[in-house]
Amino acid sequence: IVALYIYFFLSGQTLFKVVIKSLSPKELVRIHVPKPLDRNDGTFLVRYRMYETVSEGLKIEVLYGDEHVAQSPYILKGPVYHEYCECPEEDPQAWQKTLSCPTEEPQIAKDFASFPSINLQQMLNEVPKRFGDERGAVVHYTILNNHIYRRSLGKYTDFKMFSDEILLSLARKVLLPDIEFYINLGDWPLEHRKVNETPGPLPIVSWCGSLDSRDIILPTYDISHSTLEAMRGVTNDLLSIQGNTGPSWINKTEKAFFRGRDSREERLQLVQMSKENPELLDAGITGYFFFQEKEKELGKAKLIGFFDFFKYKYQVNVDGTVAAYRYPYLMLGDSLVLKQDSTYYEHFYMALKPWKHYVPIKRNLSDLLEKIKWAKENDEEAKKIAKEGQLRARDLLQPHRLYCYYYRVFREYAERQSSKPEIRDGMELVAQPDDDTSVCQCHRERPSREEL
Repeated sequence: IVALYIYFFLSGQTLFKVVIKSLSPKELVRIHVPKPLDRNDGTFLVRYRMYETVSEGLKIEVLYGDEHVAQSPYILKGPVYHEYCECPEEDPQAWQKTLSCPTEEPQIAKDFASFPSINLQQMLNEVPKRFGDERGAVVHYTILNNHIYRRSLGKYTDFKMFSDEILLSLARKVLLPDIEFYINLGDWPLEHRKVNETPGPLPIVSWCGSLDSRDIILPTYDISHSTLEAMRGVTNDLLSIQGNTGPSWINKTEKAFFRGRDSREERLQLVQMSKENPELLDAGITGYFFFQEKEKELGKAKLIGFFDFFKYKYQVNVDGTVAAYRYPYLMLGDSLVLKQDSTYYEHFYMALKPWKHYVPIKRNLSDLLEKIKWAKENDEEAKKIAKEGQLRARDLLQPHRLYCYYYRVFREYAERQSSKPEIRDGMELVAQPDDDTSVCQCHRERPSREEL
């Protein structure tokens, strides 16, 4: 067991050193530190993964030679727990304060405006009939005493592994409110009833919203899973993308770029425009499913690693079946994002502004070439928008912001329930995973199940 991990890395020609160790020399803990991520703007991301609880805390030293940099050493007061340690904070307000959760989330406020009260019995009567048929992709969850129970409605519910894992991760960190809700695992939002209709809309939880639906939006399964992968130290996630943004702005290829499946007709248009304007746009379809008859005419492009997208100055974001879930990744790069106008949105879109964080393009792409030309002729302004967008995305998509968002949705939902959640017939317990490689020592007094 090693108590101390050191990493050296270069920024230009400057040698830095990062040391992560337990605050107490008596505590020997295993900590894995992957290679630091150079964001090419003078900042680095250094990740670490713990395999044991640190009682007193961690000391993180950032050194230049033997001198401490900035406010180094940084102290994380203990106890500090690893990802799989089940030791929830029983005071949610204290937990939110520790995470510096935002006091307001405009998208959450907007989503819940349609639901001043949530009638669980009405949900129980209506949701299975309306959305739980054989082709359904809805899962019914109850969280009670910080334990998670579920039953699947319909046969297209395999993606429940993503909702399971984020709910379990949250429950390990904070005491969740008792709630009963239905999550839609399909692409499209489900609830299209208007507020003034009788019966009114039901608060279905979805990963993607639209202007003509009333679903309550959570971060997509992709963002949620990516955040958990980042915490496990896996490479292709929302953090690693920030350390692989390609050449500096001046050395990027001055073209717009797109690769993707044929999941929307405008994507086919992109390829045609690319053929006619190769000096402005490089677009290709990598897989045909919806428009197979077009493959012979438009050709099939080779798959390309996502990090290589950022060799290009401009990225075209066009919807897939719903919102394109690559958008947060594109925003975290240092290319200018040209975003198609869309009726679909993810949980963080409301915090982004056109012409400040991205360049908008019309739904039918009729102004795309004009916008690419504008970017080429206004390089400094294009670079500024790309940077503003990247910085905003970094802030919005940090792991702690995701947890804050989930918790806020559940809290708002719980406050509106008109009756107590119950474990319904057919529900099964979603058990916390065993992690034999990690040692969990919870310092909080855990109430027994009888007390709960």
